[in-house]
Amino acid sequence: MDIENVRNACSAGASQGSTGVSGSGPNSRLYAFDGLAAAVLDHRGAVVRWTGTAEDLTGFRAEEVCGRPVQELVADLPDDLRGATEMPVSGRVRLWHQCGDTIDVTFRTTKLGGSAEVLVLAAPTHHVADHEQGAALLRALSAQNRIAIAVHDTDLTTVQTNATPAALDGRPVQPGTRLSDVLCAKDAENLEAVLRQVLETGAPVVRRSQQVSWRHDPARQHALSLSAFRLEDARGRPTGVAALYFDNADQMRARRHLDLAREVAERVGKSLEVVRTAQDLADVLAPAFGDLVAVDLAHSVFDGEEPSKQLGGGDMGNAALAPATAAWPAGIERGEPVPPLPDHPLRRSFRHGEPVVFGLDDFIAMVKDPQLVEYLVPKDAHSVMVAPLHARGLTLGAISAWRCGRSDPFTEDEADLMKQIASRGALAIDNARRYTREHRAAVALQQSLLPPATTDTPAAETAGLYLPANGGAGSSGDWYDAIALPSLRLALVAGDVVGHGMPASATMGRLRAAIQTLADLELEPDELLTRLADLIQRLAAEAPSGDRDIVGGTCLYAVYDPVTRRCTMASAGHPPPVLVRPDGTAEAVGISPGPPLALSGMPYETTVIDVEPGSVLALYTDGLVERGDRDIGQGLPRLTEALAAHCRPDRALDETGRALLADLADQAPRDDAALLLARARAVPAADTAHWEIPADPAAVSKAREWISRQLTMWGLDDLLFTTQLIVSELVTNAIRYGRPPMDLRLIRHHVLVCEVTDSSSTQPRLRRARTTDEGGRGLFLVAQLGGRWGCRHGQNGKTIWSEQIIQDSPEATAHQSGSSQSHLQL
Repeated sequence: MDIENVRNACSAGASQGSTGVSGSGPNSRLYAFDGLAAAVLDHRGAVVRWTGTAEDLTGFRAEEVCGRPVQELVADLPDDLRGATEMPVSGRVRLWHQCGDTIDVTFRTTKLGGSAEVLVLAAPTHHVADHEQGAALLRALSAQNRIAIAVHDTDLTTVQTNATPAALDGRPVQPGTRLSDVLCAKDAENLEAVLRQVLETGAPVVRRSQQVSWRHDPARQHALSLSAFRLEDARGRPTGVAALYFDNADQMRARRHLDLAREVAERVGKSLEVVRTAQDLADVLAPAFGDLVAVDLAHSVFDGEEPSKQLGGGDMGNAALAPATAAWPAGIERGEPVPPLPDHPLRRSFRHGEPVVFGLDDFIAMVKDPQLVEYLVPKDAHSVMVAPLHARGLTLGAISAWRCGRSDPFTEDEADLMKQIASRGALAIDNARRYTREHRAAVALQQSLLPPATTDTPAAETAGLYLPANGGAGSSGDWYDAIALPSLRLALVAGDVVGHGMPASATMGRLRAAIQTLADLELEPDELLTRLADLIQRLAAEAPSGDRDIVGGTCLYAVYDPVTRRCTMASAGHPPPVLVRPDGTAEAVGISPGPPLALSGMPYETTVIDVEPGSVLALYTDGLVERGDRDIGQGLPRLTEALAAHCRPDRALDETGRALLADLADQAPRDDAALLLARARAVPAADTAHWEIPADPAAVSKAREWISRQLTMWGLDDLLFTTQLIVSELVTNAIRYGRPPMDLRLIRHHVLVCEVTDSSSTQPRLRRARTTDEGGRGLFLVAQLGGRWGCRHGQNGKTIWSEQIIQDSPEATAHQSGSSQSHLQL
């Protein structure tokens, strides 16, 4: 082996000696006293004793150094040691290693008692530095009042700790105690289970959150963060557990504040009801923020109106309490007015939007009246925080949070949190207030646009009911209508407009007006729906581009004729009506619904059914059969069964309708519902007369004869002359301009109806004839002699009709009275 290799080997040995002087442990790690070399020097500085650790450190054996001056082992002796007559107490030098390298060591000396010999202890300098830094770190940790360090042995008995009496509310922790001597039994058991797992597995625990209570004060909980690791000896055997307990109160408090703010954001504002929103806010804050929480609002806010600028205690009423089951004092009751409080400097900061905190003594001093204090302050309360509800420049009310018993007083951080929560809650309440105002206006508009609840006509008696969404918190475009038509007929309508609020109500009003106008034209149901669909298309074209897709609706239009006892109907995407017969059986009418009104250009089909007198025809909107998780397939049979159960001949229709809604409606329906019930009547056969008119001019005189006999039989001689003139003109026009077959019909009720039907679709036109004209005065005479006249087209021709009021008729008197109340035009 050459010289270079020897040097490298020796250098490696010296390097190893400098980093691992003593025998190595399992992981070749050095501990505090490992590698501590010792030697004894005489009074001349010669080595007299040499330990094995000194041999490990330098590589020199005892026989090689004993008797030699220690200076020979020192390389580069510092100047301050040259010529010294005594060994210094401590210092740092470089020692020669047997291989020729040097070792940086730190030493300490001490005289042995009763002799002149000196004991020298030395260790590698970097080991000493590590030990000093570790000791400094341990001293720094031990000095932290928010970090408690405890060393437990294998039995988890406390061996050493820095916990002071102040850290544990005046209860000192002595070595030899266990966790159960300090903590509640359950908390001590949980912590010992964690420490035992660390001791057995060696896996450390880092920042584990624990809620604990002191044994002497079990009612109060403290937030701790636990970190623990196992202690081992030089051979790696467990000797105990070191545990670090961090005061986690601030972090836990910050986390609770974040959780509370997040819960407010998630829960408050989902409802558009003012009281419900206020209650949600109170429920979130109690007991997370205060033991008792009350939300008071200005009286005008409940109605959706803006509060006054100068809001005082007497202007507010309680909207929410939480917990609702708590024992609240008599002066804090839900729905009751809030007593006015005297002016106070702290209340002025409240008016500027800042929360105000009162201790019990401050509150009593502000109120001044002992009876009022007893009236307002909850039992065991020690502090209250009051925060204003400010939104969009308005003071809507206030939140009052009370803390009672042993709960902590309010802090400045909590006042800042309450200010944020109150701001968010105020916006949610103001949104609900604004919605309430809009809803009330929409409902008022809706109600003003709906027809009277009940009507009474020769064709049927009707009763209509309207149920807004959410128990009155919402409104849309559902409507019903009963329109009296000529010849004693009655049009029944049920419709539903897309959307909610005022736009839907306005669209509904336009459609209802359009249907009444089209109904006066006496169009067939399918033709009326076609024209109504065209109107919807025009309304959609006029709407803003973003709202065109929400302009639409469904409609069912039916016309009942009490003479023929038939009902003709057509549907534009609307649910079918239900027919309840006099025997109590009920079934949905089998109609073929066409497309909704938004889709124009599509044909609609007409369905004709026979209706017995006393039958009830029910028209409704989908809100009555599609509720919650129930679709029309489930709701329609349920409605049919309910109608069969509730519709009785001796029961008023409005009472029947209320019973149906109570039976079918949800507690808080998500969609409006409209219901129209019509109990059919029939004109007796004795009150009608019918003749076929031959296509011969001579038939005019025969028609006058028929009329004379029939009116004489009915005792209407006072109408004989005018009726003969009307019939003569109508029959003459039919023979001259129409096509056979032709019919003449008289109907007697409170009016006398004359109808002439022919197969021509030519529309008659009323005009004023000139002096030299030989004709053109027929319809003019009919219009002058009769009360009303008109023309309606059917599938097989047209019918021209005229009405005359029968004077002194009981039916006419009743009908005229009913007409003035129901605004129906005949």
